[in-house]
Amino acid sequence: MKNRNGYLLTLFVLVTLACNVTGQTPASPSPVVVDSSTSLPAVETFTPISAPATHTLIPTLTFTSTPLPTETATQTSTPIPVVESLKAKVTAKLLSCRYGPGAEYLYLYALRQTANIKIIGRTDGNDWVWVDGKNKCWVKAEFLEIAGDRMSLPIVYPGLAKLSISPYYPAPAWAKASRNGNSIEVTWEAVPISPGKYEDENMHQYIIEVWGCENGQIRFETLGTNFPFITIPSEEAGCSVPSHGSVWLQEKHGFAGPVEIPWPQP
Repeated sequence: MKNRNGYLLTLFVLVTLACNVTGQTPASPSPVVVDSSTSLPAVETFTPISAPATHTLIPTLTFTSTPLPTETATQTSTPIPVVESLKAKVTAKLLSCRYGPGAEYLYLYALRQTANIKIIGRTDGNDWVWVDGKNKCWVKAEFLEIAGDRMSLPIVYPGLAKLSISPYYPAPAWAKASRNGNSIEVTWEAVPISPGKYEDENMHQYIIEVWGCENGQIRFETLGTNFPFITIPSEEAGCSVPSHGSVWLQEKHGFAGPVEIPWPQP
């Protein structure tokens, strides 16, 4: 009985110790912050400080208009020095030398091939040149071998070089002109001449001198007719000098005129 009581006492002590060990109050956990508006625990959040926004400016392209160069700005004409005369040699087998600067004027004499001549002037709009000598006359430069530039010769027609005046007939008293597109229709007073006053069957009674605009330049040409009217084709605008012209009466002894054409401008 005594052993039994000792055993029970020992068992009681062990149980008491076990209770004391397991009965200790556990350590309190870290406090949890509770949001007052919800039953769930609030999660502590951190708002990162944003870096200042950097705005990259797109460059504005500026276009500068550069005008194209004009002919006036880029081209400068160098004047050709004027000379008194040039030497030339005839290349045609027989070259007609005429009273005026064109094939329509009266024939004066002929120059033979290889003849050496001196030319002393030119017109202001075609390729005829003035030949020096006792009887000065006009030849076409195409049939000459010229020692130099014919454009360096002085302009003598109209001006210094004069046509021989007829002692027998007057010039037409008037001339009129009208425009039809680019064409000019010209009429003038008729001045009849006798058949014996013709140089040959190819001579025209009237010579019309025209300084007309062509491709921006004034060109000089002569037209012939036996009627008191003519149509001048392809007269253009765009020249610094207005187009103009005149009418001459022609007979084998000379010329009468000129009568100026009242030119209708574009």
